[in-house]
Amino acid sequence: MRSPSFIFKTSAALSLSALLLTGCSKSETEQAASTDTNASTNVEEAVYRIGVIAKSNSNPVFQAAKNGAMEAGKRLSNQLNDARIEILWQTPPMEDAQVQAQYVEQLVSSGVDGIAISCTDANLLTGALKAAVDKGVVVVTFDSDAPESGRMAYYGVDDFEAGKEVMRQLATVMGSEGKVAVLTGNPAATNLQARVNGVVEQAKEYEGISAPEVFSFMPETATEAAAKMQQVQTANPDITGWALVGGWPLYTDNALDGIYENAKIVSMDPLPLPLEYAKKGQVQVLVGQPYFGWGEKSVEMIVDKLHFDRSPKSDMVFAKFDIVTSDNASEFAENWKYWLGEE
Repeated sequence: MRSPSFIFKTSAALSLSALLLTGCSKSETEQAASTDTNASTNVEEAVYRIGVIAKSNSNPVFQAAKNGAMEAGKRLSNQLNDARIEILWQTPPMEDAQVQAQYVEQLVSSGVDGIAISCTDANLLTGALKAAVDKGVVVVTFDSDAPESGRMAYYGVDDFEAGKEVMRQLATVMGSEGKVAVLTGNPAATNLQARVNGVVEQAKEYEGISAPEVFSFMPETATEAAAKMQQVQTANPDITGWALVGGWPLYTDNALDGIYENAKIVSMDPLPLPLEYAKKGQVQVLVGQPYFGWGEKSVEMIVDKLHFDRSPKSDMVFAKFDIVTSDNASEFAENWKYWLGEE
């Protein structure tokens, strides 16, 4: 177990019983008792510094993760009498694996005890994370993994199963027949690769659905995503179903005009704007992840290792999916007020 970055220490006072043996006066006894009481409350306090690196500050899912990490730090600081947790948020404005790697190195140099990170590109980040682990830093990945980095654990959904769930929901609303297109973003992101593979694998279960065709786009912006969908649908008017392994096009208005009238749509990520598409019936199903929990659970696992030397039973800690439709979209939207710190 790595030692905490800094420890406040106080000298132990003489015990009351020792003073009584020397025949001290009543006033001396009272003074000693007071000193002993103060000493018992001034126990050693460990300070654990944990860096949190998400993919981008511009994505609300990572703002939710930030708030989850901050809340976990405050709560654990209150619960642990002998420890305080400091959360250091280090996240690039837009997705950039090189910048993330620089942040990892900077945090390690500053002496952090733990790092929680959502990896934009596992290949680019594995070396920096390995170096951090070699120096005794406890590393947890969330949302997007770097499995060869030596990290203690990953927390999030099982991305392969998430892709399968998207396809299961899509097959249901399509009546198990038709032509499916898959929209994905950064092809280097391991989480997106796994989701696409899940969609393709699950599609094999339906005789009436042809093998899905995969379309990727970069950079991962709402404008680029919406333009890609429009381009593909126009060129392939026989597409009757869209599997979105990320909700990118739904972060802008009117993205599905000309598409939703002809195709069913199931997407990951019931964020505030995508929820509006669900409420209007333009998106049939949204599959949710533990956005707030990405930060909260990651910090909890790191502190558990640092303070109690406890590791999770498995290095893959999976969360359940949220399934959102027009029926429960308004109710689910209330979560975001809390996750984004609006209440």
